Amino acid sequence: MTKTLLIVFHSMTGGTRQMAEAAARAAEGEGVCVRLIEARDATGDDVLAADGYLFATPENLAAIAGMMKDFFDRTYYAALGRIEGRPYALMVCAGSDGTNAARQVARIATGWRLRAVAEPLIVCTHAQTPEAILAPKTIGAEDLARCQDLGATLAAGMAIGMF
Repeated sequence: MTKTLLIVFHSMTGGTRQMAEAAARAAEGEGVCVRLIEARDATGDDVLAADGYLFATPENLAAIAGMMKDFFDRTYYAALGRIEGRPYALMVCAGSDGTNAARQVARIATGWRLRAVAEPLIVCTHAQTPEAILAPKTIGAEDLARCQDLGATLAAGMAIGMF
């Protein structure tokens, strides 16, 4: 039976989308079904149907993006008590730091009783002015390769039953 990796992301300026798409492309070659869904469209049924998760969020004002928080809020009760122990990983597209967004997702994942299988991957864009923060982002090849590695590793681990 093929396992399903659900990749849920939100992106306003394109950076997080590029990261999620890179991870999804790499994961598809590892023997799992990959579902890439924007946070606003993801449902509790999507969460329940998945065997593992990759969450990708921008960090906004030292927190996860509001749409990602909305996703977690909307799907929490459907998932509660039904997905314990499933693997997850996280990617954060940050302007300067990203660690607080990673901590926030870790706390949410603890509530869902998910199992982190990798350290959070944080890509820093160094966007520090209003213009730079709002500008479309282009994630560099080295960082996209890191996203691909995370997606492939998570998917491969799921496919062989390691996670």
